[in-house]
Formats: sequence, structure tokens, C-alpha cells
Amino acid sequence: MFKISSEPSSQEKKPLIVIVGGGFGGLTLAKKLKNAPVDILLVDKHNYHTFQPLLYQVAIGALAADSIAFPIRRIFAHQHNFSFLLAKVQKINPEKNSITTELGEINYDYLVLATGSNTNFFGNKEIEKFVMPMKNVPEALNLRSVVLQNLEKAVVTQDATEKAALMTFVVVGGGATGVELSGALAEMRQLVLMKDYHGLSRQDMSVYLVEGKPDLLAAMTPKSSKNAKDFLTEMGVIIYNGVHVKSYNGIDLVIDNGTMLKTRNVFWAAGVVGEFPEGMAEAKTTRSTRIETDEINRVIDYQNIFAIGDVAATVSEKYPNGHPGVAPAAIQQGQQLAKNLMHLIKGEPTEPFVYFDKGSLATVGRNKAIVDIGKLHMSGFLAWLLWGFVHIMSLAGFSSKTTVFLNWAINYFTQNSDNRLIVRGYNVETQSVELTDK
Repeated sequence: MFKISSEPSSQEKKPLIVIVGGGFGGLTLAKKLKNAPVDILLVDKHNYHTFQPLLYQVAIGALAADSIAFPIRRIFAHQHNFSFLLAKVQKINPEKNSITTELGEINYDYLVLATGSNTNFFGNKEIEKFVMPMKNVPEALNLRSVVLQNLEKAVVTQDATEKAALMTFVVVGGGATGVELSGALAEMRQLVLMKDYHGLSRQDMSVYLVEGKPDLLAAMTPKSSKNAKDFLTEMGVIIYNGVHVKSYNGIDLVIDNGTMLKTRNVFWAAGVVGEFPEGMAEAKTTRSTRIETDEINRVIDYQNIFAIGDVAATVSEKYPNGHPGVAPAAIQQGQQLAKNLMHLIKGEPTEPFVYFDKGSLATVGRNKAIVDIGKLHMSGFLAWLLWGFVHIMSLAGFSSKTTVFLNWAINYFTQNSDNRLIVRGYNVETQSVELTDK
């Protein structure tokens, strides 16, 4: 049985709150319980928190991976009621109030699932095998390796068909991640390609964005959606709306509007599914496998198990599929759950969670962004500055804020980046990492 390293200072046993997942929701909850009379154990398979909104910049080499990842232990270095365990949770045992990890079994008084989401391939195994997802740091590094490897191959290949496939980039999914990634690729074509890859021209590289809905950035206003599409079109991105990818075998991409593209680069940002350990047989889930919770984020039909963030769905008339899977929602849920856990421990009435939509932001490229905040709707340079400020301030740790700001400043003025390194190769067909020094 795993034992928490920090013992309570008093003889009285404190309730143990086990949090699974070190994302926005899990970290916020643990921070808000800093001075509470409880013990906190956060369990995660990574020892760092990832700032997911900037993963795409790692993928295209604008930022180094460690600039958007921050050690969890360092975040909580001065919180004495907090412990961390680096482990993968294998199973939840509600009947025993415990979780099973690779290091043993851990008992809890309250369990909070903040495990986030993973990529949704909609059951298509062929697509899953050959496309590149981007939900975590390793996947972003894999994607970066594929982009750079294929550009290197395109420089030397004598096969015109293969060169065209290596230089054709398809982003599937027109949400914020897809829009930002396709914009970054278009910017790479415009500003970097001919500088770094002699023998290649802008005309050699094509960027496509495929979205199943009629508009890009469906969560934003129609005007912002149109602005994003206009920006991308000006940058040379070819956009297909209202269509779906039927198949992809590693070279031939088939879209249900009859289009077929030969490409070695398909990047998947088309959907997510909730991710949580087995053992929750009684839990109700939505179509995207998000766990249904009540108004205080307690898992339905369970008394002491809660879920927050992307893995949770509080279904209501306003939010039939649960709250948006964005960082502000997870953060607010973590804040409110901290209060409600203390109410429960003290035997006090709880307060329902009410989501406050702070707005949406997305960047398309250099000096181009879209902002919807209440009645404020902006696009262009000022929106881009606001987007940058919000993202820098949201990073964990002063060093990460400073590093990202300096990187962005250097990249902006040089119109280039020093982070396009193939430190580990990636083989798409075998889905395996290949160390470059072997």
C-alpha cells in the first residue's frame, strides 16, 4: 500500500483527497485547498503540467517543449498538505474507496478525476494508425519530427509525386487547435521555407484545412469565424468546410466531397474523448465518453467521486453536451469544487457550479488573431497582442513566462526560430520514436 510521505502534524486524521490528473482543473483544485484541513495527493503519469494551448507551437518548432511544461512538484514546493505520485492509475475501486496504480493501491476519502481528454478518431483504425494527433508534449514532438523529416526528404527526393506528397500538409479539424496549426504551417511556408531549405519554394508547399462543420471556430461568433477564414485564405490555406475525411492510408487522403490528396502529413485535431481509468461501470457517460456529473461536479450515482475538466460533463439545457472543453471551464470547476469539498467535509450545504464564459481567443499567425470577450469582438494586430498577453500570463511559473516571451520576441523580429530540431525521429508507419544518434 502506498503511503503519503508527509504525515499530518496533528494526531487527528485529515480527509485524504486524491486528484488524478495534473491539468488545469486538477492543479487549480489542489492550490485552492492549500490552507484547508485536508491532505491532498495528486497522481499523474507525467511529472509536469502541460500548457496545452501552445502545443501547436512546439509542433512547428516555434517553442521548445520545456517552455510550456512545468514540474508539478515545483508548483507545490511550499504547500505542506500536498503530495505527488508519479504513476499511472490502472483502475478505480469505488467499493473499496481506492485506486490501483502500478505502484500499489491507494485509499481515498474523496476522489477527483481530472484526467482530461484524448484524441477522437471516431473508430477509424486506419486513420488512427497514420495521422498525427497532438494532445500532449510527446505527440507534439512527434509531429515536429515528421514535419522536419519530410521537409528534409523533399529537398533530396527526385520523385516529383513523392515530393508533392511530402510538401502537402493537411490539418483536420477547424477548432482553435486546427486553425492555429494550419496558420502556423502557412507562416512557415511564407517566412522560413526558402530561408532554411534551399531548393524548395513556397509554391512547392500546400496547406489544407478540413472541417466538418459549415464554419471554422464554431464556438465563436459568425463574424470571428469569417475573419479567421479570411486570414487563412489570404495566407494561402485551402479550406474545405462541411466535409469529412473518409480514409487515409499514409499517402492517399479521401474526403467525402470527392477530393483525394496525396500527402505524407495529416494532422488530426478533429475531436476529443474523455479519458479515465476503468472501474466506473456505474458512471453515465456522454457520446464523447465524458463522465456525467451533477451540479457540484459529483459523478452521478457516486457519493465521494467527482470529475472536472474535459473528462466531465454537467448536462443541462444550456450545455447539453457539458461545459466547453477549455481551460477556463476546468479552472472554474476546480475553484468551485474546492469550496464544495470543504462544505461536504463540514456538513454544510453545497453550492452549484455556474460557468462564467470569459470569451474565446484564437491566433491565425503573425499579427493576426480573433477575440470574442463579451461584447468585445476584435481581430488583427490588437487581438494578436491580447492573445499573446493572456497566454503568457496563463503559463505556470515565471521562468516559463519569460522563456516564451523572449522566444516570441526573437521569432517575431528574426522571422525565424531556433527550435526546429529533430532530436528524435518518428516513424509514422510503426508509430515509434527513433533516436537520431543511433
